[in-house]
Amino acid sequence: MDTSKQSAQGEQIAPELAEISLVLVETSHPGNIGSSARAAKTMGMRRLRLVAPKQFPHPDATALASGADDLLEQASRHDSLDEALADCGVAYACSARRRGIRLAELDPRQFASHALEQARKGPVAVVFGNERVGLSNEEIERCQFLVRIPSNPQFGSLNLAAAVQVLTFELRMAALDQVGRLKTEPDPRLPAPLAEMERMFEHLQQVLERIRFFGSRSPVRMMARLRRLLQRGLPDAHEVAILRGILSQIEYMLDHPGRDRKDDNAS
Repeated sequence: MDTSKQSAQGEQIAPELAEISLVLVETSHPGNIGSSARAAKTMGMRRLRLVAPKQFPHPDATALASGADDLLEQASRHDSLDEALADCGVAYACSARRRGIRLAELDPRQFASHALEQARKGPVAVVFGNERVGLSNEEIERCQFLVRIPSNPQFGSLNLAAAVQVLTFELRMAALDQVGRLKTEPDPRLPAPLAEMERMFEHLQQVLERIRFFGSRSPVRMMARLRRLLQRGLPDAHEVAILRGILSQIEYMLDHPGRDRKDDNAS
């Protein structure tokens, strides 16, 4: 098989791949960044986002990139995961363990099909954790979906570049599978950028604290459940604005009991 022809053909029919960023969080060894860049480039992926890498740039990263130097040069650097995800509508957390978090869970093949569909609407992120400890619960909760690679339960440890290779391979196969097939019209609703979602969650927690909703319950656990509930529907920017309008109206009524506010901020 002419793999170079197949590769070019895959990119022609799936420009959505260009909307998918691979986000590496607090990578310890620069060589793993280089190996991940190489794995990504072989599958036609172009975008790397690095969150607080321990050492980068570094000669080991360049050496193990083996020709994917351009991905390293173009990689964006971020101080936090929130910053790296700010413009993305959908984020997928790659984790070997559920850690008690009840996000919607996808296997790599389901993930690839879903991610390509979402990438037709705007930027998408696939998030990979630190080599030693993976993603924290807080980092996973910044995403809407959990992706688990069904590895051998007796020996399920994948290194970072291997995990990147598996998921980017599935993205490539899903893209190639679209050759000769008619694409359905995308849902015109674009998921709200995750930065807007985070501001909404902060606003929601502030209001719930004011009305003493949490009581003796853990605010952290309750907010985690509310995150899952609201993220599941992938609300668009207008829907997030409606929710924030409701919260603002609640705040106004708390500050001005017995008075009506005549406006249409929540419409």
